[in-house]
Amino acid sequence: MNRFMQLHLLTSYPPSNLNRDDLGRPKTAEMGGAQRLRISSQSLKRAWRTSDVFETAAKGHVGTRTKEMGIRICKRLVEGGIAEKKARDWSRKIAEQFGKLKRSKDDGKPEGLEIEQLAHFSPEEIEHIDGLVEKLIERGSEPEDDELSLLREKPAAADIALFGRMLAAKPKFNVEAAAQVAHAITIHKVAVEDDFFTAVDDLNEGIEDVGAGHMGEIEFGAGLFYLYICVDRHSLLENLGGDAELARRTLAALVEASVKVSPTGKQNSFASRAYASFALCETGDQQPRSLSVAYLKPVRGINLLEDGIKRLSDTRDRMNQVYGDCADRQCTFNVVSGEGSLAEIIECATQ
Repeated sequence: MNRFMQLHLLTSYPPSNLNRDDLGRPKTAEMGGAQRLRISSQSLKRAWRTSDVFETAAKGHVGTRTKEMGIRICKRLVEGGIAEKKARDWSRKIAEQFGKLKRSKDDGKPEGLEIEQLAHFSPEEIEHIDGLVEKLIERGSEPEDDELSLLREKPAAADIALFGRMLAAKPKFNVEAAAQVAHAITIHKVAVEDDFFTAVDDLNEGIEDVGAGHMGEIEFGAGLFYLYICVDRHSLLENLGGDAELARRTLAALVEASVKVSPTGKQNSFASRAYASFALCETGDQQPRSLSVAYLKPVRGINLLEDGIKRLSDTRDRMNQVYGDCADRQCTFNVVSGEGSLAEIIECATQ
């Protein structure tokens, strides 16, 4: 198996606000002297790993990221007949295996059952927690120290293996991500626009008040995005404990989700769902490289997609001329010409 799988995608979104900043504006980046729309890698990864596509392909091997596992544990203990005070104490003991409990600034005592930071729990770890909870309910006594060894160094969770896990309080159980995901950026200059809207009060007959029931603004933008993904397939296999079939399914799930699944920001307002229009998959042992330099100079004109595909292909070919072949194998699909297929891209990525 070649070590690296690289995926280059071009996806067009109509007016949308898929990923917004603290002011509610679509995120942007300055590149090549021009403002571009941007979708953060965090937003993309969240959309992919929680999608039906990923859940179906990696069924039984998708983790849960939460601060509230202690609350879930306590609820189950109380439902099982454990007194609430005991249930809370036992839940804290279990929850703090995955992170520091939130504490009061005044006296330093735990405020509740939540931990300070999000922790990513693998299905195996959740299964062990559930099993321990059942034992505690059955015997009616607190957990022993040896029963609290719930963390796993190599959790068999597809999303943790791909995107990693950081446990500040338990660094031994951190997982180094096998996948690197760039922020998606538009290949052309973009201006963020304002949508002024009103909402009408259905019961207002306009006798005393002829104004709108509500007024507001939503900022949006539209564009053709370039996205780059690189996966170290050796690291992925190692993170999954050497399970080659699960590694193959995980890669296939990532590829399918990345070409089909959009972030959820303002989807009800814009219905900005889209599939990738062009994909280039490369595999090999060579040092990976993005092809974003193809768009350092913004693409202009009315044939953005065709010109964007040509720029990407030309940049790849010229890099191969200068550096030698940058991949051992490559595969594309092109919606404009109808060439290639998603199945071929997945086959290239997983073989």
